[in-house]
Amino acid sequence: MFARLLLALLALCLFAGAVLSQEGDSVVVLTHDSFAMSEAVLTAFEEANGIKVEILRSGDAGQMVNQAVLSVNNPLGDLLYGVDNSFLSRALNAGIFTPYESPALEFVSAEYLPDDTYRVTPVNYGDVCLNYDIAYFEEESLALPESLGDLALPEYARLLVVENPATSSPGLAFLLATIAEFGDDEEYSYLDFWEDLRENDVLVAQGWTDAYYGEFTVGSRGSGTRPLVVSYASSPPAEVYYSDDPEGEAVSGAIINDDMCFRQIEYAGILSGAANVAGAQLFIDFMLSPAFQEELPLNMFVFPVVQDVDLPEVFLAHAAIPEQPAAVDPALIEEEREEWIQAWSEVMLR
Repeated sequence: MFARLLLALLALCLFAGAVLSQEGDSVVVLTHDSFAMSEAVLTAFEEANGIKVEILRSGDAGQMVNQAVLSVNNPLGDLLYGVDNSFLSRALNAGIFTPYESPALEFVSAEYLPDDTYRVTPVNYGDVCLNYDIAYFEEESLALPESLGDLALPEYARLLVVENPATSSPGLAFLLATIAEFGDDEEYSYLDFWEDLRENDVLVAQGWTDAYYGEFTVGSRGSGTRPLVVSYASSPPAEVYYSDDPEGEAVSGAIINDDMCFRQIEYAGILSGAANVAGAQLFIDFMLSPAFQEELPLNMFVFPVVQDVDLPEVFLAHAAIPEQPAAVDPALIEEEREEWIQAWSEVMLR
């Protein structure tokens, strides 16, 4: 399969070569601060195509999208990478992307495509889930919560730390999971659930770093007091990978029961008015190549969208993928996001 993909990309490179000399010898990638890719992989693209890759980091995903919207038709870069499904509708409604259907999409499952316009291309996905301290739950003989509703039970009082959805991407994802689970106009709504969490002494941190490395008993190496944290299903392999014993056992786990996680899909798109459209097309194709996709897990700790890409051993041993993550329509997220966050803030931060 990959042989056909590589041949398709090679043909596209040859076709675009003449155009690139007219459009410039660099491609500017507007992205978020969490972008990471090995220098060897980026250099391989540059040498194969005669194009210099410039990475322009622009804050978190929300800040990046806002900058792109404000500069529509006079973009800061040639393509944008890192808009996820919680901000996608804002970007699409603002018309910041030029459609492009990559030949490499043949190897991407249709479930990752937001629509059939090809304004954006899926690149990777990750699941925001509850992570737990394995040793704590074993020592306390405490069963793991089996649903989001369980988190409001007395046995989980003072155990959970979450992130503020107004300032944190995983915080927003977890809020969306609670909205998917409880709704916003039901007899028992997501706000009722959050009121119960507040009564159960949930701790709210400003961002993932504060929650995971400041309050979580695993990430803080014992200085934290919360054995439950909103993080990622890929956090356990990251803990093992960066530990003193990368062959050892995971000290944390992810709870992946149905409807307890929220899947974030990250997309790339060519920006309207891009100076180097052909170069941007080549880079999007490259992001779906085996070379780039195989590097995603250990650089950004996310999962590749291309089928049959080999995962590193630490992911195979310690990562988990939810079978049924929670889902909220991106258009509804765009319509209601600010109101949901404001309502949450009035309940949790008053």
